[in-house]
Amino acid sequence: MRVLVTGAGGYLGTVVLAQLIRRGHQPVALVHRVKPDSEGGEGCESGEGGEGGEGTVFRLGDVRDITSLPEATADVDAVIHLAALSNLRKAFEQPARYFRTNLGGSLNLLEVLSERTDRPRLVAASTVSVYGPPARQPITEAAPADPENPYAASKLAVEQAVGWQASTGSLGAISLRLANIAGGIGAPGDRDDARLITRACAAAAGRIPELDVYGDGGAVRDYVHVVDAADACVAALEACVPGRHRVLDIGATAARVADVIAMTRSVAGRGVPLAFHPAHPCEVRELRVDTTKAREVLAWRPRYPNLARLVDDQWRAEQHRSA
Repeated sequence: MRVLVTGAGGYLGTVVLAQLIRRGHQPVALVHRVKPDSEGGEGCESGEGGEGGEGTVFRLGDVRDITSLPEATADVDAVIHLAALSNLRKAFEQPARYFRTNLGGSLNLLEVLSERTDRPRLVAASTVSVYGPPARQPITEAAPADPENPYAASKLAVEQAVGWQASTGSLGAISLRLANIAGGIGAPGDRDDARLITRACAAAAGRIPELDVYGDGGAVRDYVHVVDAADACVAALEACVPGRHRVLDIGATAARVADVIAMTRSVAGRGVPLAFHPAHPCEVRELRVDTTKAREVLAWRPRYPNLARLVDDQWRAEQHRSA
């Protein structure tokens, strides 16, 4: 398939491009510049940096600019939609901007795809944080959505828009509710210091003065290796059915903040300077997902489901970055 990837220069996007090539697809990267040279934006899905690899076609465009999308999507069979703002704390400060970018950009894409007659496939990146504080763990897709931050709320709105558009029969779609992405392949790793594993490694390396810990370190989050997340995105392409929208949870490794800190100390062989702060009142204490449905629908299995691999990958990338 010829597959357009939005947010192609971001942390996840660059790995998706590589996985598409490995699986025999033709990736088309939607970028703000033909030769991106930035190190990335606010979140894993919003940057402009990265390399597409041999065989990737680059096209100028922006999901926020609907006039750039008809040409970008004209000859593709499918779209993997990753472009978004994703920094949770900044979302509280700028909710309108997050809805305008995440929902508005997605609506532009849906409007353009709806004008096609060949019913293209759409895989959209969402987030497990749409669940809010679920009553039961691990979370299944049957749990009610109850987002408690603007980022998650904007992503749930995107899911709903995708679902309604798919119901018209104009496309087949899958939304992937991704856990926290971590790890890496090669030197670049994750460049977003807002994320826990990345920031813990940066603090251990001395590139930043300390790791901010909100609460007592007992908050639990689910993590998934960036390669496993990319595998899920590519596998979902083949599972899209015209006229149908499915939602799937993607996660692999549950860990407390304290576990991440301890593993970073072990991998790095040095201390991690910490600064403690009160927990944010809207942050969920625990988020773990049940990936049974994704395993059944996508025949997907995480290849790197352990915290040591996630931290070791990022520590290696941090050492390269600090060199």
